[in-house]
Amino acid sequence: MKTYSAKPSEIEKKWILIDADGLVLGRMAAEIAKILRGKHKPLFTPHLDCGDNVIVINAAKVKVTGDKLAKRKFHWHTGYPGGIKERSLGETLSGRFPERAIVKAVERMIARGPLGRRQMRNLRAYAGADHPHAAQQPEVLDLAARNSKNTRVKEHKGRRTQGHPAV
Repeated sequence: MKTYSAKPSEIEKKWILIDADGLVLGRMAAEIAKILRGKHKPLFTPHLDCGDNVIVINAAKVKVTGDKLAKRKFHWHTGYPGGIKERSLGETLSGRFPERAIVKAVERMIARGPLGRRQMRNLRAYAGADHPHAAQQPEVLDLAARNSKNTRVKEHKGRRTQGHPAV
């Protein structure tokens, strides 16, 4: 039996809407990377862009576990002598472009190369609840309902609780 390889004309691209409000950043980014890559489809072909288009809204309301808001640092260099810069994840999420935290998290999970860059063009992230893609009629994907670990619930003395009495 031969392995089936899809042709570019056979690929159907859908639009998927994800609400990031209360979702854990890393788990959400892993799901988005899988959708952009097309690994959730039975016609997945590694050398083709067979993934769907993903719209992420409420990017500013994404959560992280532990103390990553303060301890996770991102570095870059301006190109000038002594021009190394640093910003924490908390500063990025509370700054002018909080959607960049989601884009960078997904970008680091996608292959680096021409195909990965083409797949990353299918991701659109917005800080608020508004997006200009209503005409594409995106279907809503509820990641919070898939697994209880996908959302960040209230803390109780350093432990996670889900409506249970104090432990």
